[in-house]
Amino acid sequence: MDRYGYFGRVLFGDLSTDTLEERPVADEIYENFLGGYGLGAKLIYDWTRKKYDSLGPEAILGILPGLLTGTVAPFSGRYMVCGKSPLTGGWGDANSGGYFGPAIKKAGYDGIFVTGEAESPKYLLISDDELNFKDASDLWELDTVEADVKLQKTHGHGTKVALIGPAGEHVSLISGVVNDKGRIAARSGLGAVMGKKKLKAIAISKKGVVPVKDKAKLAEIAQTYNNRLNKKPNKIVQMIVNAVPNFATMLRWVKLPLSGPAKMVLEIYRQYGTSIANSVSSEIGDSPVKNWSGIGYIDFPQEKSRKISGAEFLKYKKRSFGCATCPAQCGSILSAPDVDPNLQETHRPEYETSCMFGALLVNDDLGSILKLNDMCNRAGIDSISTGATVAFAIECFEEGILTTEDTDGLELHWGDSGAILKLTEMIINRQGIGDILADGTMRAAERIGKGSEEYAMHAGGEELPAHDPRLSPSLASTYSTDPTPGRHTAASIDFEAIGPIKQFIPGLFIPRTRTKYLALGAEAQKTMVGLMETLSSVGLCMFTTLFGAFPLLELVEAVTGWHWHPDDALLIGRRIQTMRLAFSLREGINPYMVTLPGRVWGEDPHGKGPHKGKTIKYKEMNRYYYESMDWDPLTGIPTKESLESVGLGDLFDDIQP
Repeated sequence: MDRYGYFGRVLFGDLSTDTLEERPVADEIYENFLGGYGLGAKLIYDWTRKKYDSLGPEAILGILPGLLTGTVAPFSGRYMVCGKSPLTGGWGDANSGGYFGPAIKKAGYDGIFVTGEAESPKYLLISDDELNFKDASDLWELDTVEADVKLQKTHGHGTKVALIGPAGEHVSLISGVVNDKGRIAARSGLGAVMGKKKLKAIAISKKGVVPVKDKAKLAEIAQTYNNRLNKKPNKIVQMIVNAVPNFATMLRWVKLPLSGPAKMVLEIYRQYGTSIANSVSSEIGDSPVKNWSGIGYIDFPQEKSRKISGAEFLKYKKRSFGCATCPAQCGSILSAPDVDPNLQETHRPEYETSCMFGALLVNDDLGSILKLNDMCNRAGIDSISTGATVAFAIECFEEGILTTEDTDGLELHWGDSGAILKLTEMIINRQGIGDILADGTMRAAERIGKGSEEYAMHAGGEELPAHDPRLSPSLASTYSTDPTPGRHTAASIDFEAIGPIKQFIPGLFIPRTRTKYLALGAEAQKTMVGLMETLSSVGLCMFTTLFGAFPLLELVEAVTGWHWHPDDALLIGRRIQTMRLAFSLREGINPYMVTLPGRVWGEDPHGKGPHKGKTIKYKEMNRYYYESMDWDPLTGIPTKESLESVGLGDLFDDIQP
């Protein structure tokens, strides 16, 4: 049988036995679960027993590109790292872009899975001449940039590498997997799984071609779409784009989201990337401030936030950076040797990193944020969780729970960039108090006690990202109900606040979401879940939805030959979401039991500022969402009927408490 868009095989390695094999995957699994974490969730569920140790030898780590990844489909350069999260105990996944995902597909695999535990450090080499686990003793203890450069010198400049840094080697539960010297699959703590297995890296130099059903049609669709996006903006649009960083206060006054026509949104991302939000978001109430206790324009006002704005980063821009097949190119490589001699070439910090080390810590030192971003990338540690953990430690110090006796003499105060840099270094290296903090806020609070739990801002063990649900209420539901909790990249109906998502797929109806009717909002959330799960599993960037109509159905047909209706995309997405949830439930983790800190949903509402008087009834929102998904609203567990409706009826007994 001819296969298009996939190979029908994955590479499976066992580090305990030092063996590798190609495992066949049935065609219907791709039709039902696509690629990325859809395929990963299905296979890891099938290949593991109930309640296994996430850091034990039998744990399986999956690294999977999307179904469209490796083709010329626009925005399709993503891949997923997935497995059981040692941070939350349930399903874990993390998304990254760059060029490593396409390398997996071009090497002839739909995914790479690793189990077992090596006695000494190893790396996996996939080349035209060799397929082996190789000794990585000389790579161990190198940072991700140093190790990447060394592997490229050994195996050729075009070698694509995904690897862990010192944080992963130290089995930090907030470590991730890095590629392209600064793109990181950061969340869920999966770098710790790789580190426990003593797998330093995967290096791919083998180059092949992904089979495509209709190459000419695919090229035509991609070219037509890219031509539309690459059309030069008119002078008015460009003038607005240039002025956006100065709009922050005005946006707060008129209570408008950072959004607009597709072309304007595209040009904003091309110029500033996600750093466009650095100064705007703290002003309008999107950025959490002072460990979620502060008010943006009061505790981190424009005179501070402008110092770390996207416009400030532009001063250091060396060149643009974009993931494979990305027409937006929203990344940048910076050069800032005047800030630090080591910053000759470094990736521009994303908004999440800038906020977690900026507004969240009341830190307006741009140079420190550049250095912290580079430190996290080189260490292979999640900047969201690290920034949140530093904030936790500062508040504990300010409240007298931690003292200089606990911190080896280091005083921790809001806005002290020197102390923030030092504490981050200690976390990366598990030195002193850093050893307690290196596994995130939930475990740190458990170890410290003394009421420190009040200052640990997490959902189910995962630190919360840099978007406040009091501005975007559906995020409270997303943070608490998704199988990987506390994630801003999971489906949310408030995505419409940053771009024209309702234009994305012609014929796809998304109910009006800015409404007081929770039932209607839940239906919209259900639609977004179906859509975003499918987008992730075909390998598309989440920002694809921001730039107007996208030929998703046409691209899938040109690549695979499958004929999709919009409802097919939604059904497959709900199946994948249910599969991810089923894994967590099987492991004894029910997102229904996840609660958010009171600060996050306004348990004690602010008396002033953008969130004055706001309380988000997220548990009520969650119940409506469960009902819309045909799950039990009292337990959050899928019913037998709902499982059968997505073809997963055989999982019912597995997921019962």
